[in-house]
Amino acid sequence: MNTWRNASLAVTAAAVLALTTACGQDKGTETPNGQAVGAVNPAAPAAGGYGSDYGSDSGTAAQAAAKPAGQLAVWDSKELGKVVTDSAGFTLYRFDKDTASPPKSNCEGQCAKTWPVVAAGGASAAPGIDPSLIGEVTRSDGSKQLTIGGWAMYRYAKDTKPGDAKGQGVGGTWFASAPDGKKAAGGAGGGGGGSEYGDGGEAEGGEQADLAGLSVRKDPKLGEIIVDKNGMTVYRFKKDSAWPMKSACTGECLKKWPVVAPVDKNDTEGIIKKGFVTFNRPDGIKQQSIDCWPIYTFAGDAKPGDTNGQGVGGTWYAVSPQGKLVGAPK
Repeated sequence: MNTWRNASLAVTAAAVLALTTACGQDKGTETPNGQAVGAVNPAAPAAGGYGSDYGSDSGTAAQAAAKPAGQLAVWDSKELGKVVTDSAGFTLYRFDKDTASPPKSNCEGQCAKTWPVVAAGGASAAPGIDPSLIGEVTRSDGSKQLTIGGWAMYRYAKDTKPGDAKGQGVGGTWFASAPDGKKAAGGAGGGGGGSEYGDGGEAEGGEQADLAGLSVRKDPKLGEIIVDKNGMTVYRFKKDSAWPMKSACTGECLKKWPVVAPVDKNDTEGIIKKGFVTFNRPDGIKQQSIDCWPIYTFAGDAKPGDTNGQGVGGTWYAVSPQGKLVGAPK
């Protein structure tokens, strides 16, 4: 019995030590100090893609229950303009055969397997989305589906990672949603091919970001800094902490400093992989971290290359490829 108990304790200690190491504790001997290690999870499924996130081992989400969107976000796509995503960074779509006035969903059966319904519960507006446009529609099975501007919202089963928009233009009836529920500015272009259920082709024309989910840019003033998939500068907040992982940016702060949604570790270039985990925030938003530090973008940056958030309040700074603050006073 003692042998089994000792082995169990050893396994537990090894797990805590591995998590501590993964979270970049430079001191080496530092322990969680009683903090719940369940606050951090692996950044994203390595192979399961969309299917792993939505309960389908096949990757089609065919058997998945409707999943809430959580904190909505707005992705400023180079090709499609402003696009609404869920809290995990997955593109939300609307269907031309639905109606907005009155709201009605006409995607059922096989259609709903390819285009998983976004549940109405738990959704909250993001900067750029008028809260009055957020609503719900009752489906034929009695479940509630999220609507934006009256249009029912869906995900696409072939979007395998945050930033994918493979459903754009599928069947000439499916389009990424703009913040007001209308079609994203890319209009009828994009995914093309196949039927409205997306079963006649791979929709390879759907937009893929030119950059990796997180990569490095050489700024003329700051040197090498991390940028997101849209080329926008990534920042850290000095009032946050890495262990235990904690964000001091909440409420109104998040409107100015939107969180960076989870990024697949394989969808990165040139950045540190230590402590690359998803932070499950107390407000329900999932946030990417680097070296266990939560990371953000800045609403005041209007285009790729902007660094208007650098040094704001003496607490916000761009992030180096090693996860360090760039240009912060010692």
